[in-house]
Amino acid sequence: MKRLLPLLLAAFRLAVGAGAPLPADSSTDIKTLVDGEYSSLLDLYLYLHAYPELSLHEVRTSERMRKELEDAGFEVTAGVGGHGFVAVLENGEQPVVMVRTDLDALPVTEATNLDYASKVRARDNQGNEVGVMHACGHDVHMTCFAGAARLLSRLRNQWTGTLVMIGQPAEELSTGAKAMLADGLYRRFPQPSVILALHTDAGLEAGKVRIREGNALAGTDNLDLTMRGVSGHGAYAYTTKDPIVLSAQTILALQTIVSREIPATDPAVVTIGSIHGGTKHNIIPDAVQLQLTVRYYSDAVRARILGSIERIANGIAAAGGIPKDRAPILKLRESESIPPVYNDPALTRRVTRSLDGVLGKENVGVAEPVMGGEDFGVYGMSAEKIPICLFWLGSVDPARFQQVDGVQLLPSLHSDLFAPAAEPTLKTGTLAMTAAVLDLLRN
Repeated sequence: MKRLLPLLLAAFRLAVGAGAPLPADSSTDIKTLVDGEYSSLLDLYLYLHAYPELSLHEVRTSERMRKELEDAGFEVTAGVGGHGFVAVLENGEQPVVMVRTDLDALPVTEATNLDYASKVRARDNQGNEVGVMHACGHDVHMTCFAGAARLLSRLRNQWTGTLVMIGQPAEELSTGAKAMLADGLYRRFPQPSVILALHTDAGLEAGKVRIREGNALAGTDNLDLTMRGVSGHGAYAYTTKDPIVLSAQTILALQTIVSREIPATDPAVVTIGSIHGGTKHNIIPDAVQLQLTVRYYSDAVRARILGSIERIANGIAAAGGIPKDRAPILKLRESESIPPVYNDPALTRRVTRSLDGVLGKENVGVAEPVMGGEDFGVYGMSAEKIPICLFWLGSVDPARFQQVDGVQLLPSLHSDLFAPAAEPTLKTGTLAMTAAVLDLLRN
């Protein structure tokens, strides 16, 4: 059987673009099941939203989600890649469809004033006390994930194969997917033929989805840049080498990388998100710390940006008279680097047809590529080259969405005001994911 698995996987991947939409009666059945599950799914969502946990601390969240999968009949393994879990439901050997959700929340103090708003405060990994909020919609992801697990378990007479559902920690740190793969996700459990995920869209009306073939989300790198100088008294600046001035020059010069070094047709971002230096009004410090994020879609653009950052920082330091032993220090946080999310075209077309069939073509749009990052892309970049597909789930109250009138006034993802419209968002997400998986596994 082991010798046949690669052939079966290859055959399934070739066939993945040849599927038909779900029959109308099946769509109706799923909608009825979603309506029947909604009350308990809402309870789950309210709990997850009110009690979020930071990356690497998803203890209660993982426990609650594991129970959801166990109650749905899955065999669940805890502690994969940290607080992650893998749930398996066998109903035949092939194909193997994997569905992924993320578990973690953000260090954001919620300001929505919802009855179920998070009031959680916790210590981050640096020991700082912070508010905690599901400001990126992972509570929505988990609820739709649980809903799809329940429905697919009940619909086992309509499909054949193996369903693997994974709860991934630390997505917001861009380390969770790597940790699960390193912990044997593809070795210890059935190797997937395809992998699906969804993500809330803070700019799309609830009840709708968007999907895109090819590049969907950008690759990301985080960097720490230390501009060093020679400290001294602010009144006698001529006796110093001021790293604050050098940092200011560097920040402005870095803005020319995208505008003057990268072709306008190649998406790229260089953002300085943090700058810290100095202790008192009249003291010139000996160093300034900058934190940068880089976004890209091609390896060539990434290499050009990283090289240019180093060149510019060193050049400005040299021009400012900084001795070689005080040259800037640039550190790439490699553990947080993630590739772009590339939606396999054949799989994406198959999923799109499923979504068209269950939601109606008028509710399925084409997404534009965005410069946000998502470590879901890691699952498709391993040696196994598993086809992946992530689609966007609308989350904005339709009435509020209509009031925007073309002006972007909606809270974005990671905003302390982000508040998905629960009922249409959860029902649509559960319906969409269930239909997509059922179509891929339909016997």
